[in-house]
Amino acid sequence: MGRGKLRIYLGAAPGVGKTYAMLSEAHRRVERGTDAVVGFVEHHNRPRTEVMLHGLEEVPRREIAYRGTAFTEMDIDAVLARRPAVVLVDELAHTNVPGSRNTKRWQDVEELLQAGIDVVSTVNIQHLESLGDVVESITGVRQQETVPDEVVRRADQIELVDMSPQALRRRMAHGNIYKPDKVDAALSNYFRPGNLTALRELALLWTADRVDEYLRQYRTEHSVSTIWHARERIVVGLTGGPEGRTLIRRAARMAAKGSGSEILAVYIARSDGLTSASPKELAVQRTLVEDLGGTFHHVIGDDVPASLLEFARGVNATQIVLGSSRRKTWQYIFGPGVGQTVARDSGPDLDVHIVTHEEVAKGRGLPVSRGARLGRGRIAAGWLVGVVGPALLSLLLTHVGPDLGLANDMLLFLCMTVAAALLGGLLPALASAAFGSLLLNYYFVEPLHQWTITDPKNIVAIAIFVFVAVSVASVVDLAARRTHQAARLRAESEILSFLAGSVLRGDTSLEVLLERVRETFAMESVALLERASEVDPWTCAASVVTSSGKPLLRPEDADVDMPVGDNMALALSGRVLPAEDRRVLAAFAAQAAVVLDRQRLVGEAERARRLDEGNRIRVALLAAVSHDLRTPLAAIKAAVTSLRSDDVAWSEEDEAELLASIEDGADRLDHLVGNLLDMSRLQTGTVTPLIREIDLDEVVPMALGGVPEGSVTLDIPESLPMVAVDPGLLERSVANVVENAVKYSPGGTPVHVAASALGDRVEVRVADRGPGVPDSAKDRIFEPFQRYGDAPRGAGVGLGLAVARGFAEAMGGTLAAEDTPGGGMTMVLTLRAAAGVAPVRADLPAQATS
Repeated sequence: MGRGKLRIYLGAAPGVGKTYAMLSEAHRRVERGTDAVVGFVEHHNRPRTEVMLHGLEEVPRREIAYRGTAFTEMDIDAVLARRPAVVLVDELAHTNVPGSRNTKRWQDVEELLQAGIDVVSTVNIQHLESLGDVVESITGVRQQETVPDEVVRRADQIELVDMSPQALRRRMAHGNIYKPDKVDAALSNYFRPGNLTALRELALLWTADRVDEYLRQYRTEHSVSTIWHARERIVVGLTGGPEGRTLIRRAARMAAKGSGSEILAVYIARSDGLTSASPKELAVQRTLVEDLGGTFHHVIGDDVPASLLEFARGVNATQIVLGSSRRKTWQYIFGPGVGQTVARDSGPDLDVHIVTHEEVAKGRGLPVSRGARLGRGRIAAGWLVGVVGPALLSLLLTHVGPDLGLANDMLLFLCMTVAAALLGGLLPALASAAFGSLLLNYYFVEPLHQWTITDPKNIVAIAIFVFVAVSVASVVDLAARRTHQAARLRAESEILSFLAGSVLRGDTSLEVLLERVRETFAMESVALLERASEVDPWTCAASVVTSSGKPLLRPEDADVDMPVGDNMALALSGRVLPAEDRRVLAAFAAQAAVVLDRQRLVGEAERARRLDEGNRIRVALLAAVSHDLRTPLAAIKAAVTSLRSDDVAWSEEDEAELLASIEDGADRLDHLVGNLLDMSRLQTGTVTPLIREIDLDEVVPMALGGVPEGSVTLDIPESLPMVAVDPGLLERSVANVVENAVKYSPGGTPVHVAASALGDRVEVRVADRGPGVPDSAKDRIFEPFQRYGDAPRGAGVGLGLAVARGFAEAMGGTLAAEDTPGGGMTMVLTLRAAAGVAPVRADLPAQATS
């Protein structure tokens, strides 16, 4: 059974005609042959609205007494029993009278929708929960009855019922909304033109947001890439620099000039993770955007201008706001910059605004040194070898060692440069090459101890030394960085391989995955945060916190946050991660979202399985009762018709036989309906046993009242311990088992019922001499609506053993089937002995003991 559809008529104020429009829609549906009823409609003594109720079926309301006064509310049970195709439910935000099943009427509507019934309802814009403060500031009245925005947003259709303030006030003055004695007060207070205008604008804007969601969905489904200027959307391009706050505020001022404008801030990070953006600054800018009513987006893209334009066209933006470049003049030799490229490629459908700020032309700052990833110790050693090494080598060659010649001296200095490159990277190697060339010139090239060179050959030699030193240092540094990158990529691949394998196998829970994230990045706390929509607060789906950490409730509280879509983020606290780690973190975040979705899908699958099981049982029930319930009814009907017949004179014996037939049919019906009700209680989990201590000989004999005399032999020793059971459930369980055994036993062969004790358990064994059941079918006979073999129709709906086992398990016992020695089947009902009773030692034959 699918979920019903919800249609809502949304109005800006009372009296705009929501209820009238809803009733008109109901009349149109009834004329088309739709089964539509009125669940609850309040006409407020408005004549035109009251007339619209004529011709519509109304489900009787439920009367509830509260503080000495009788109130009427919608009768949910009556509507569910009537089960129409469409039901009208007025005033969605209404609070039900205490004593009702649900606190709010929208909860009643949700119950109807879950039952597969379509609902048409009404609500005013002032009753939306998120607009409570806004409406109070406009009207001065705080709305006590509200409905969550998400309930209204989930509606399949939302239709705005609109009316100008002047027309609404005229309708009020004519007495079409309130009684004449209340008109003047209403017009001078709540229904002032300014109030109505503001409420109307709220309703229009809220509905426009809903329409925009439909538009985005349509553009996505039909792959529409061109921009449709349906409303103003301003995209703010952020670099993570301090100028971002200025751009956001400028975009907010631009949005304020056009009603309904939307701000979308986007930060584009390169896929290789190399970026100079400050996570803290991005977190501050995210908070600022959200405070100004906008949204923050994190996009991965190697080509920043192309990614920015792709994002803008994807969200159907109309304007892009960028900051003037922070690059210095000489840096433009590397390219025109993001701003100029975006302006050039934006086309005629996108306006690009370049905003000046205080950071213009101040430079973007030096990138993080690539050598930093080698570690501080290695870098220090590289500088030591690159600077101190050539000095010590010069001292050694000039005072201690023999004259090796200029070529050998250069090779030794070149070795120092290579060593510096291996240890500290490129910068120490370049310093070593420069310093070594100066020392070679001063100590080993004629004229000595001067900074001049007289022989041109020596100039060429020094130049070649510098070139070779720089080249070798570059190659060595590149090789070192490639080795470092390979090791890092190998570690990343191992992490991602483990992550993907564990997730695909389904052997990783969300908490275990978050603990893996915490250990991998050495964090204090990790949390997966999500929210239902952009305006809802963040909630924690799962978190892992060390003793030194603190729980994370918002992305802004974290040192690092990795967005997953628009409404989910992985937040980490403990330290700021380098940009190069964000790629692996993004994979972890995506997999965490997959795990969360899988967990929810598993829950949905389990609920679907239960629904499927319920549907299977309902189908079996219809198939079973179509004959089994109608057979005794037909017999009762025939007997009653015969007795009421005036043209036949029945004798006393005939009348007694007909009455006995009626009684027998009624007993069969009572038995069938009782089993159906018991099975329903078991399926819904509403069986609550009242356990108490009782003797079996007080319960079992009462369970034999439904079988013929002499069909059962009973053997229950008085020495048996008491059992801890629910007497009522035990009686029904034993009765069903015994009746089933009598049904299949051959005539003249009684069923034997015996009880015995073994340890802390008591067994009741019901043995018959019937045809028995093969081992492969012993479990299947306990399933609902199952008959074994050629059991005749009319002998029951196949629920007796299912109910018996269900009641036994509810009391903490078991019910199983065994073969009866010599032929037949034995049902073994095992029960718990009462607490405090000494366990009974089994009486074993002497020859079995040792």
